[in-house]
Amino acid sequence: MVTLPNCETLLLNLEAGVLHVTLNRPDSRNAMSLAMVGELRAVLDSVQNDLSVRAIVLRGAGGHFCAGGDIKDMAGARAAGAEAYRELNRAFGALLEQAQQAPQVVVAVLEGAVLGGGFGLACVSDIALADQGAKFGLPETTLGILPAQIAPFVVKRIGLTQARRLALTAARFDGAEALHLGLVHYCESSDSSLEQRLDEVLGQIRQCAPHANAQTKALLLATESEALGPLLDRAAEQFAAAVTGGEGTEGTMAFMQKRKPKWAL
Repeated sequence: MVTLPNCETLLLNLEAGVLHVTLNRPDSRNAMSLAMVGELRAVLDSVQNDLSVRAIVLRGAGGHFCAGGDIKDMAGARAAGAEAYRELNRAFGALLEQAQQAPQVVVAVLEGAVLGGGFGLACVSDIALADQGAKFGLPETTLGILPAQIAPFVVKRIGLTQARRLALTAARFDGAEALHLGLVHYCESSDSSLEQRLDEVLGQIRQCAPHANAQTKALLLATESEALGPLLDRAAEQFAAAVTGGEGTEGTMAFMQKRKPKWAL
C-alpha cells in the first residue's frame, strides 16, 4: 500500500497504478517554490520502491504547467546572501535528477506556460505531451540570471545547438515547435485530444512489465555515462535474470497461451 505525503502545493490522485501529480499554485501559474520542490521530492521518495505505481503523470492546475522558479523565494533569499541562492538553486537540480531517475514512467502533460523550471521538468520526463498552444521558453537571461540547473537536461533533450539558441535568445515557442525540436513526443490541438492521447500512452505503459520497464529505463540512462563493454556485461546479467524471473516467465507463458500477462489486465 502506497503512503503518499500530505502536500499543500500538489494535488495527488493514485488510480489504477498511475499517480497523477498536479502542480497546484494556479495564482502564480504554478511557479516552482522551494516548498513545491520539497513536496515533489517527498512524493518521488514515497513511490521509489513501489512498482505497483506504474507511471507518474505531471501536470499543472489552472491551464498552466509551470512558469518557472518562484520570484518570491528568490527575493526572500536575498537577505541571506549568495549561499542561500546556491542552496535554493541546487535543490531544484536535485529534484530534476531524482525525477529523471525515478523507476516509474514519468509522463508530462504540458499546457499554458512551460517556462524555466517547468521547461526543465519537461526535459526529464520519459514521455511528454503538449497542447499546441502551450508556450515554452527559457527566460532566465532576460532576468539577468542563468538556467543553471536546467541547462544540462535541456542539452540532453534537444541537443547543444538548439539549446544554445533558445537559452541565449529567450525565444518563446509553441507545442508544434516543441514537437519539431524533440522536446515533446506528441502535440495535440484540443483538450479532448490531449486527454485521449494521455489515455493511449497510459494504456501502452500498462502493457509493459513494471520491473522490466524500471530496469530498461535505468539501462537507457546509463548509456550516457557508462563505458560500453561493462554496460553490456551488466545488461547481459540483467537479461538472464529477467528471462528466468517472475516477469519473464509470466510474459513468455502469456505469449504462448495467447493471453495478456497479469500486469496488463
